[in-house]
Amino acid sequence: MKCLLTVVMLTVCAAAPEDLTGKMFSFPQETKTDHVKLITTRDEFKAITVCLRSFTDLSRNHGIFSLATPTFANAFLIFKKTASDQIEVNARNKGTSLFGQEYKLNTWQSVCASWDGTTGLVQIWVDGKPSSRRYCSDGTLSGHTLITLGQEQDSHGGGFDPQQTFVGMIADVHMWDFVLSPCEIQRFVDDLNFSPGNVINWRALQYEIVGKILLEDKQGACSCLIKKKVPNIFSQSCQA
Repeated sequence: MKCLLTVVMLTVCAAAPEDLTGKMFSFPQETKTDHVKLITTRDEFKAITVCLRSFTDLSRNHGIFSLATPTFANAFLIFKKTASDQIEVNARNKGTSLFGQEYKLNTWQSVCASWDGTTGLVQIWVDGKPSSRRYCSDGTLSGHTLITLGQEQDSHGGGFDPQQTFVGMIADVHMWDFVLSPCEIQRFVDDLNFSPGNVINWRALQYEIVGKILLEDKQGACSCLIKKKVPNIFSQSCQA
């Protein structure tokens, strides 16, 4: 029985990759447990770029993307601060605040962040608008990689704070092991033909849901064309 349980658990954690195009994760509540684990076998990084789309009404601090290793709980972290125009990027446990980005509430936004381990520079883009490049930390990340959405890791795979929980929706998560060019980031923002992440790929995603988090069809603005066919009769066509 013990061996059978182990096999079942491993099967759940090592599920076949899924194409989540047109899907989103919904995080409906503040907790100290609920999160999504994104699974990768990569355990060494000299550079990172992460792009995703998020939707939230939070004005308090909250984590957007959290990558931890045994050595660095904040190996690579995208963290929204309470100030409306301040986003912090952490690399190798060191954080740098980037200012001047318009982080809107209750709307889908494209968020990308990069770190170059050779130069130590970080940068963030919100809806394609770049921040200045700032020094954070140079070096390499290595060790067992744990990636979470919905919670910010203060320890390797744990240390969650409900006051930093993400509440809202996240979709289209991609991660690369190099610094993406501004043109490629713009293609992601415009949802054009961009190269998917070679570390995390939303179109071939391995993940594990922990707690009350929903995988749903992605919600978007409904564009309606209304045409009057005869008096007092209308036809309505909506496309999300």
